[in-house]
Amino acid sequence: MDSEKKNVVILVADDDPDDRLLMEDALDETHLADAVYFVEDGEELMDYLLHQNQYSEPANSPRPGLILLDLNMPKKDGREALKEIKSHPDFRQIPVVVFTTSKAEEDIYRTYELGVNSFISKPVSYDDLVDLMEKVGAYWFQTVTLPAGHG
Repeated sequence: MDSEKKNVVILVADDDPDDRLLMEDALDETHLADAVYFVEDGEELMDYLLHQNQYSEPANSPRPGLILLDLNMPKKDGREALKEIKSHPDFRQIPVVVFTTSKAEEDIYRTYELGVNSFISKPVSYDDLVDLMEKVGAYWFQTVTLPAGHG
């Protein structure tokens, strides 16, 4: 990333502890974000965004510049959380990238209908994950222009 990098916060919603650990390592390796936060399900994701329950202190849950969202999570799945995020006036401009093991055409179609910004299938190898995170970072934080105050 170049010296013009903004203060980047990434929020990862994934219920699998191994996937979270791999994602954390890959994001650390790529130096993609200044801060990475993790939630384990859609309910916790919405609590984070709405500063509710354990996230009631806004300093502990800064507005993300990007959300990486798994689809298949307990309590509230990624589809339900995506629908809430994209229908909420304060959150709909936050880029959401579905990052899932699903390759089902129905999931791809439905998430785009709900307003997802990108749909990516999780890579199998760690090296591919690091490479993918570099590409995601280059795209969302260097290439595209986002509204002021997005992150």
